[in-house]
Amino acid sequence: MKQDSDAKDIPACFISSHEGFCGTIKSFIKDFVVTEIDIYGQQVNTAPGCASAYKNDETNAECMENSLPSVTQGTGVSSDYGEDAALHSPESFDLSVILGQAVSDELEHFVLTLKDENPTKQEFSLGSFTDKHHRANVHRAVRHRFPFLMTVTIQPEIRVREDPDYRELSQLVTEDEAEDFFRFIDAKVQGSSYTFGPDDNKEHRTAVHHFLSRRFGKLVETKSFSDQGRTAISVRLRERGRPKKRTAEERKEEDVYTAFTLCKENLETLEAISYMAAALGVLPSDFTYAGIKDKRAITYQSMVVKKVSPKWLKEKTAEFKKRGMHLSQIRSVSEPLRLGRLQGNHFDLVVRDLKPHSAADAQLSAADTHVRLAALVEEAMENVKSRGFVNYYGPQRFGSGQSVQADRVGLALLKEDMVNALNLFFTPEEGDDPQSHAKRHFLHTNNAKESLALMPFSKARERLMLRALNRYGTGPDGCAQAWLSLPHSTRIFYPHAYCSRVWNEAVAHRLSTLGHSARQGDLVWKQEGNSSSAQVSATNEIHVVTEQEEKQGVYALGQVLLPMPGNTVKYPENTMGPWYQERLGRDGLNDCRFRVSSLKLNLPGCYRPLLASPRDMRYELQGATTMEGGEGGGGAVKGANKIDSLTLTLGFDLDSSCYATICLREIMKCEP
Repeated sequence: MKQDSDAKDIPACFISSHEGFCGTIKSFIKDFVVTEIDIYGQQVNTAPGCASAYKNDETNAECMENSLPSVTQGTGVSSDYGEDAALHSPESFDLSVILGQAVSDELEHFVLTLKDENPTKQEFSLGSFTDKHHRANVHRAVRHRFPFLMTVTIQPEIRVREDPDYRELSQLVTEDEAEDFFRFIDAKVQGSSYTFGPDDNKEHRTAVHHFLSRRFGKLVETKSFSDQGRTAISVRLRERGRPKKRTAEERKEEDVYTAFTLCKENLETLEAISYMAAALGVLPSDFTYAGIKDKRAITYQSMVVKKVSPKWLKEKTAEFKKRGMHLSQIRSVSEPLRLGRLQGNHFDLVVRDLKPHSAADAQLSAADTHVRLAALVEEAMENVKSRGFVNYYGPQRFGSGQSVQADRVGLALLKEDMVNALNLFFTPEEGDDPQSHAKRHFLHTNNAKESLALMPFSKARERLMLRALNRYGTGPDGCAQAWLSLPHSTRIFYPHAYCSRVWNEAVAHRLSTLGHSARQGDLVWKQEGNSSSAQVSATNEIHVVTEQEEKQGVYALGQVLLPMPGNTVKYPENTMGPWYQERLGRDGLNDCRFRVSSLKLNLPGCYRPLLASPRDMRYELQGATTMEGGEGGGGAVKGANKIDSLTLTLGFDLDSSCYATICLREIMKCEP
């Protein structure tokens, strides 16, 4: 059994009354294998024809529209903020990985010489790059890191020199504004805008307008506006504008999409993406995926990377393998992958060292114990097959075992308390590992630069935030900038974790007070047949169970939905409605709009089924040591002579956003 540190995450409510048993999971990484199931029902590690899943045809477009995204990955964000995911911090690039440490150091030295009044070198060679896609990404990486540099290709060599436009602009505005403006130009996010700081000098504003019109008039449009008595210049990308220096070849290269299956071991999905992005010279936002997978597991999932050719990606596979990432089924596709574009996940699990819960069973002989366990396992598996399990969010949703869990960070963000949210984020674990040491140093000294030097390179999120804090300061505005330095999907994870905590408590209260049947005022979805998704978006038609429908038993408990808090959901019209208001009020969120404008976060909410059910469940009991082999299957013990301990192997499918650990919890009647 797992320690009780995670028990507080999940309220003690079950659907079935069987006794269950004890056991350990994740004794080894190979004991927990997760394989994504694509929208066509194929496991991504075994489907040789899955490239067709990315073709842009009408049939697939319809499938994508019908595939409901999982809120776990930060979906449900309004279109107002949808493009923010592309706006990653330039520090996401690691030039020492892309160029090599020696060339990266020389480039840093060259940049320092440009600061001198009489620079000794006007141009610097980065070396030769034979792959055109690699060259394109070197251009992007260098310009993001040093927006005041021009990159020029003299095939296959890339050279850099100071951009004269940058020098001219930096004489009109601050260097920070000039850098941010050039990054804004280089990002090329349609419909985005950039605002310079307040400037009450009309003649100076006119000079800035004239410069921007002269040098970037085909790409941007500018205007002055007043805000609280101060005047500033806003720059907006034209809808059909084309950035300068973006050749036809560059446009063609940017439209390259490469799909692959990622197998990772003991790695977070975002950690794996950060490393691959740095090695390939692209942004983490250039990777798209259908869902995030467990860390402590072997996981298989589909991904698509933009601006990287299949040939170049294949050349990097050996390097990725050293970091516990295995890439396969690499092929060209025509479009990125979308969050939630999956049917669910297949799980292959091993539960070791099985024991009965009852102390009386400890007095049984080994043979009788094994017979007893076989009966307990069979009863438990059949119950969960037929009745399902309470669809709780699993402890990994909240940061299992961490000193400060993600929902507390999310609550602070929803209250727009940026400083407290950041301090909670940097709360260290017990012990003196490098990450905790760096966090402890930051909280004690408030020195982001020194803490960054201590933070391991593998901790991409922490390093991004520390860089932003070093640049913008550690006050409320600096903390907001630090949160903005993270990808949108990472930022929104924390408020979603808080909403998940409330949902878990809501379902426990619902079951304990209203029982195990659909009651008047409950919410259900109005549709024919069964949904293949674990969640229903706020736009689906939601029906309120009437008194007559309750009496007639029209709806079953498995059809009942509970809302995840948000700004578009309706709440149940029974005692659960006031419960939600009281629960949010306890955390000071009575008037919460579930929108954090300063961080471009919007939580519309969704509806999650109260119950979930495994599909295609199979299981087998095996002995750790045997004298004779036997034919095992179903719930039978395989090799029943002289068995030291029993091991349960099982496999099943779950809808997206459902947790295998929670299914095991219902089976075993304990925290696995």
